[in-house]
Amino acid sequence: MYDLESELASSSLNQLQAAGLSGDPIDRLRMVCLSHGATGILVLGRMFRRMDGDGTTDLNEAEFLHCLQNSGLAITEEEAHDIFHKFDAQHRGWVNIDEFMNAIRPPMSESRKQIIEKAFDKMDKTGDGILTPKDLKRGYNVKQHPLYDSGEESEETIFSRFMAHFDKGAPADGHVTREEFSDFYAAISASIDTDCYFDLLMRQCYKL
Repeated sequence: MYDLESELASSSLNQLQAAGLSGDPIDRLRMVCLSHGATGILVLGRMFRRMDGDGTTDLNEAEFLHCLQNSGLAITEEEAHDIFHKFDAQHRGWVNIDEFMNAIRPPMSESRKQIIEKAFDKMDKTGDGILTPKDLKRGYNVKQHPLYDSGEESEETIFSRFMAHFDKGAPADGHVTREEFSDFYAAISASIDTDCYFDLLMRQCYKL
């Protein structure tokens, strides 16, 4: 997983540098997120959802711009305005967070979406849509990691690094929502060419 994430960040950064400031602003934002590895989209989504204080899943332009400008991503103010208005084509004055995040995530086949959902559902014993550290430790198969297999790192070290992905941009409580889990694996998916290999990876990681 670590090699895949490094490859994802490097490839996305190269594409970003090649494109410069040209092209669709949403595609560029996606590349900016992916250049930060698998957590770029996850952290952005978490920021947007935390800004949604009233639970409507809608953000007005000021809230939307605030999130983008404080995300640490290399997005200009003009690009931020362009992205908002592209999603607010009907001039409603707000953007739906779920619609926005679905567009920012790299495209995935239905089979990839389904295996991500299957992994999450297997661990979510209470059905409340939130995974605890205990859920993840029970579900995530550390022994499939090449650094564990080679004896270079312990099970605890590998698991702690895995959990650190989900603690970026949030209090380190170790809790992972369905949306955050999907954001993370949508980014990982972007570095995997075939559905078969992605399916195999998820099945090995989560003992499906």
